[in-house]
Amino acid sequence: MDTEQRKHIIQTLETKSLTKSHIFNITHDIFQETKNVLHEMSGEINEELNARAIKLEYRDKGTFVAQLQVAGDMLIFSMHTNVFVFDPKHSIWENEYVKKDKFNAYCGVINVYNFLADSFKYNRMDDEGYLITRIFINKDKSFFVEGHNTIKYGVEEFGQHKFTEEIMIDVFETIISRTISFDLYVPPMDAVRRIIADQVNTKIENSKIETGKRMGFDF
Repeated sequence: MDTEQRKHIIQTLETKSLTKSHIFNITHDIFQETKNVLHEMSGEINEELNARAIKLEYRDKGTFVAQLQVAGDMLIFSMHTNVFVFDPKHSIWENEYVKKDKFNAYCGVINVYNFLADSFKYNRMDDEGYLITRIFINKDKSFFVEGHNTIKYGVEEFGQHKFTEEIMIDVFETIISRTISFDLYVPPMDAVRRIIADQVNTKIENSKIETGKRMGFDF
């Protein structure tokens, strides 16, 4: 049966679905390269550090997750398994590269989160972490970076750069530099004034105090 609905299904599978599958594979390959770059970069930085007590520690946590501990900070790099397109109001639709082909706006994404390393070390599950960067990658390996007050590799440059190893290093070093520039704030007194007995016992046992990094930085 050759109906219009059947034609639409076949056309969608051969265009959009095939494109999404291709983008997933590209993002997956780039994320594996991301892991390699993070591993090598952490080793190189460690060799240059004079203070041996301070170092970067890379950990591969599976197919879609990697950790990079930078002194007291923990950066989590996570590849999302889905492919996304953007809200009609997103500024990506004003990009000339996207106007030429709407499928250029379909992207895989690598999320970067910032936590305190002690949150994992002491199993402080109440501690907050923040999404600090998103890296969007499309079918052409073109990419853009979204962060707080992004100033380079932003959406306005989408289509101008491929996510090469050289650019990866630049992006990751920027993330690390911005991350270690933020210090931990003491929680406001009103935010920690009330506490129950069980929380006291737990905090004594694990030396806990609910903490979290401040959100965002200029990229």
